[in-house]
Amino acid sequence: MKIFKNDYPKLHLGLLLMRIGLGIMFVLHGWPKISGGPERWTGVGGAMVNWGIDFAPTFWGFMASISEFGGGLLLLCGLFFRPICVLLFITMLVATTMHLKNGDSFNDYSHALELAIVFFGLIFTGPGRFSLDYNFGRYPNENAINRD
Repeated sequence: MKIFKNDYPKLHLGLLLMRIGLGIMFVLHGWPKISGGPERWTGVGGAMVNWGIDFAPTFWGFMASISEFGGGLLLLCGLFFRPICVLLFITMLVATTMHLKNGDSFNDYSHALELAIVFFGLIFTGPGRFSLDYNFGRYPNENAINRD
């Protein structure tokens, strides 16, 4: 498929809409975890046992909560986009393996798996032109290619 220069605005608009949708959903999904405090963080962080990490579950739960809530905010802005996508990809992988180890059905783990796939793909696409990363020049090669 050949992409023409006049298609670029549509591609960037699509990335913006994905960032807004995913960002809002992760802010809403992460807020109860952040506000749940250490008890909630310990429960969330307990999933790391499936990866052989059985120490500091409160810390890992806090990190997952920050990744979801703070990552959602940063996705909305398109700031630190690729590092946030890496963190959210890892968080969704941990969630997927937790469901798999618990013997949950496909319907229970499919959402986390789908989001892991989305974030993995977004690592390669970047945030698009309508982002703070782009406007701060964090991706200079993309700026040189896409700016006319």
